[in-house]
Amino acid sequence: MAGRRVNVNVGVLGHIDSGKTALARALSTTASTAAFDKQPQSRERGITLDLGFSCFSVPLPARLRPAPLGAELEPEPGAEPRLQVTLVDCPGHASLIRTIIGGAQIIDLMMLVIDVTKGMQTQSAECLVIGQIACQKLVVVLNKTDLLPEGKRQAAIEKMTKKMQKTLEHTRFRGAPIIPVAARPGGPDAPETEAPQGIPELIEVVRKVKSMQMFHTPVTSAVQGDRLGICVTQFDPKLLERGLVCAPESLHTVHAALVSVEKIPYFRGSLQTKAKFHITVGHETVMGRVMFFSPAPDSFDHEPVLDSFDFSQEYLFQEQYLCPGSVPAETDGGEADRRVGQASEGRCPRQQWALVEFEKPVTCPRLCLVIGSRLDADIHANTCRLAFHGVLLHGLEDKNYAESALPGLRVYKLKHKHGVVERVASAPSPRRS
Repeated sequence: MAGRRVNVNVGVLGHIDSGKTALARALSTTASTAAFDKQPQSRERGITLDLGFSCFSVPLPARLRPAPLGAELEPEPGAEPRLQVTLVDCPGHASLIRTIIGGAQIIDLMMLVIDVTKGMQTQSAECLVIGQIACQKLVVVLNKTDLLPEGKRQAAIEKMTKKMQKTLEHTRFRGAPIIPVAARPGGPDAPETEAPQGIPELIEVVRKVKSMQMFHTPVTSAVQGDRLGICVTQFDPKLLERGLVCAPESLHTVHAALVSVEKIPYFRGSLQTKAKFHITVGHETVMGRVMFFSPAPDSFDHEPVLDSFDFSQEYLFQEQYLCPGSVPAETDGGEADRRVGQASEGRCPRQQWALVEFEKPVTCPRLCLVIGSRLDADIHANTCRLAFHGVLLHGLEDKNYAESALPGLRVYKLKHKHGVVERVASAPSPRRS
């Protein structure tokens, strides 16, 4: 009888050619049909084009095992519980960031793979931003250490480790472990006999991650985040495209959504109302137009609510997302005395929202992650294309939502009228009879 398995999904992300697939191969004992660039297109181009899945397992750490309640509940001999680590190998090419974001939403921990000879690169930084949004834990892997001159290797590793520690200093991953490895010593053309370096130390770090999912063993059910193989007879797999399997009523197709938003600080420029962004919801990325709004000024300091949207409240329309020190633009070009006071006080609302109108409907669960990006930017530019992230609080399913739902959204604009006094005349004296 198979023993209990606890699964954790580990995303392998990083810049193209940092050695992600080689690392996944070095770690894995079992590969799925989608592992290690098995698609013909991937082999032809020499890069990862889609998510790859593989796994390895270790004995379940004692702290993750339930306390024994009696001899009758002890596991059978040979049925030792295992911790299974499922590796989600994500593409590294900048043009495939939609796939990267989709993969990041199913992981519990991220391995950020850095080419130790090059350090942080553009897509490395974008992957780090995605990690801050999508997961709680990070392990940095300094790969290709075998390419460093042997006499200077340790010093170079220590120097790059300090650089990465400084990079992580002001992120949620401050203090994350940094592990040097050589996943494929000698490069892709080296003999298979060359053993990877640093892999046991990396596995030891990943055992330290807690998760409670069942995976990769005979099961009668599956939950969100599991990877499941299904045998179907008399079916041509070429007719199958990536889709969703879900419980009834758990997903909804929406034409627009109300989203709690937060700007990604690395994005340069402002977030303007009526601007179009690439909106990633679940595994879909579509174009969407945004309209930003905030609480009324007297409610700027209210505690953020991240699980619902209150249609009974009134909200203040904003020409752009308000960042600390920014000033809400007025519709008639007025001056500072009409800026509801918050700019002069340096105030910024604790929570802001956006109405996102999709160019084509998307299917997603409520309270799912939303990421707004500018993917049309130059992929060679040294700039972050990820603009904002948030939580989908309310989806508008009616195609005619503009007439049926938006009238219930109480967003108001501040308007002022001004005139010029051209002449002052005294009132005529009253006549005496």
